[in-house]
Amino acid sequence: MGKKEFEITNNIRTLRFFAGEMTQQQLAEKTNASRQTIIAIEAGKYSPSLDLAFRIAHAFGKPIGEVFEYKKTEE
Repeated sequence: MGKKEFEITNNIRTLRFFAGEMTQQQLAEKTNASRQTIIAIEAGKYSPSLDLAFRIAHAFGKPIGEVFEYKKTEE
């Protein structure tokens, strides 16, 4: 099995900071997700469903492309 060609990255930590230092728990409540799920997504250990990705973007009032990025990994 080869290395992943693409990865999903996110700006959740930065967006939480600029949203009045929103906590992971507050974001979880706004998106109807668990705090553990938010922690895993923010750390890049878990990719959210499309539905949850849109709910997270909506919680920040941002387009999904400003929250998540699908990019080619470095060779």
